[in-house]
Amino acid sequence: MKRAILMCTTMIAMGMAATPTQVVAQVSPPGFAHYDVYTLPNPAGGTNAEGNSINVENVVAGFATLPGNTVMHAAFWRNGANGHDMGTLGGPNSAVAWPNRNDRGVFAGIAETAKAQPNGETWSCAAAVFFLAPPTGNVCLGFRWEGGHMTALPTLGGDNGFATGINNRGQIVGWAENSIHDPSCASPQVLQFEAVLWGPKNNEFQQLPPYQSDPDGAATAINNEGQVVGISGLCGSAVGGASAEHMLLWDNNRVVNLPTLGGAYWNTPMDINENGDVTGFSDLPGDSVAAPNFNAFIWTRKNGTANLGTLSGDNVSEGLGINDQDQVVGVSFPSGHAFIWQRGTIIDLNTLIPRNASVILTDAQEINDEGVITGQAQAKNGSTLYAFVAIPKFR
Repeated sequence: MKRAILMCTTMIAMGMAATPTQVVAQVSPPGFAHYDVYTLPNPAGGTNAEGNSINVENVVAGFATLPGNTVMHAAFWRNGANGHDMGTLGGPNSAVAWPNRNDRGVFAGIAETAKAQPNGETWSCAAAVFFLAPPTGNVCLGFRWEGGHMTALPTLGGDNGFATGINNRGQIVGWAENSIHDPSCASPQVLQFEAVLWGPKNNEFQQLPPYQSDPDGAATAINNEGQVVGISGLCGSAVGGASAEHMLLWDNNRVVNLPTLGGAYWNTPMDINENGDVTGFSDLPGDSVAAPNFNAFIWTRKNGTANLGTLSGDNVSEGLGINDQDQVVGVSFPSGHAFIWQRGTIIDLNTLIPRNASVILTDAQEINDEGVITGQAQAKNGSTLYAFVAIPKFR
C-alpha cells in the first residue's frame, strides 16, 4: 500500500519515529543519475502534500491537506504549476493513493462520502489513507475523476470501495465490499471484500477471484496491457497483514500466485510496469501480523522474486513504484529516506540531489519511464511536507 496507506501502519506496528534522519554523505555508484528537486505548491492551503503518481506527461497526482492538516483532498499538478484540488464525494477526505497509468487526464482514487458507515466499519480508508485525524465514520468509495468531475464507482453489494490504479484503456482496479458477513474479519470490519476491475465502460465492473480458498482479495495496480497485481488472504482489518498472505497477478483470466520473500503476511505488490515486472514489499521468515519485517522486492518472469534490501542501517523497506527500465523507488526504515534501486544496487535518493537542497526526500512513490520521480519531502528547517518532483540529470 502506498505510503499514505502503509507508512502510518508500519510505524505504529514497529514503533518507528516519523522524523527522517539526516543524510549521511556517500559516493554514488556509477550509472546513477543526479537529480534536480522541485517542491510543488499545496493547492488546498495546508502544509502537507504528497505525490503518489506521475505519468509520461509528468502530471503528478496525490493529495494535499487543507489548513490545519487534518483533512486531505486528492490533487494533481501539471508542469509544476499551482496544482488542482479534485474535491471529494461529499465527505471530508479524498486522495489519489496509487500510481495512475493514464496519460489522458483521467484519475482514480478513494474519497469519503457524506453517508455514515452502516456497520460501524473504518474500512481501508480511515486509519490508513486518511490517517491525519481520527476516523470520521463516513463510507468510502473508489472514484473516477475526469474533466473536473469526480464519480463514485460501484461496490460489489456492500458499503465501501477503494480504487487504486487506472490505465490508458480506462480500466480501474481496487477492491470493494460485498454483502457477506465474513467470519475472518477483525472488528470493526464486518463485510467481505474482493478485488475489482471497473470499466472501461461506465458501470461495467467484475470481481477478480482470490487465490484458491482465500475468502478476500484486493487489486493494487494495473498496466496498459491489462495485467493486474494485488493481494489475497483473510478479511482481517481490511489493511495488509493477514489480508496479504498471497501476492497475485491476474493475467489473461489466470490467477498467478507470486513467490514471496518467505514471510506469512504483509506480502503486497505495489506497482507493475508494461513488461509485467512487479515491485512491492514482502515479509521475511519469522514475521507475524503485529510484527512485520518486510523488504522491498522486484519480481520478473525470468528471475522470480528478488529481495532489494534496505538502505544501510535500516531493516525494513517498501518498493512503491517501477518503470519500464526496472528502476524501483520506495522508502526505507527506520531512516525514513527515499531510495532508488537499479541493476542490483539500492541507494539513498538524498545522496543524488544537491547538497544545499532545502528538503529531505522521505519517500519516493513513483518513477516514470523518463526517470522522473515523485513522492514526499520534508523541509530541513521545519515541519512542512511537500509533494516533489525529482528530474534526472547525468554528469
